[in-house]
Amino acid sequence: MRNLPCSLVILVLLTQASDAKPLTYALPDETATLRPGPGVETARDICASCHSVDYINTQPPGRGSEFWEAEVKKMIKSYHAPISEADAKTITDYLAKTY
Repeated sequence: MRNLPCSLVILVLLTQASDAKPLTYALPDETATLRPGPGVETARDICASCHSVDYINTQPPGRGSEFWEAEVKKMIKSYHAPISEADAKTITDYLAKTY
């Protein structure tokens, strides 16, 4: 009898969860662009496939290779971005020289 209230709560929650529908929403069109430079195509094709170019544009300027290498490694390790070693170097070099 003590488990009855708990069982009722679980039953109600499960019933409500089955009625849940996924949320859908439209994102605004991308308006930001990457700065031109060697490697921009690789950065655009890979980086912008997961996040807005604004994410790159709003990073502190002039941070250099170590900063961008750490950012690219974070994307690979923490977010499982599918970036090859060669592309990671191209992106890092591009970002370090351009941003």
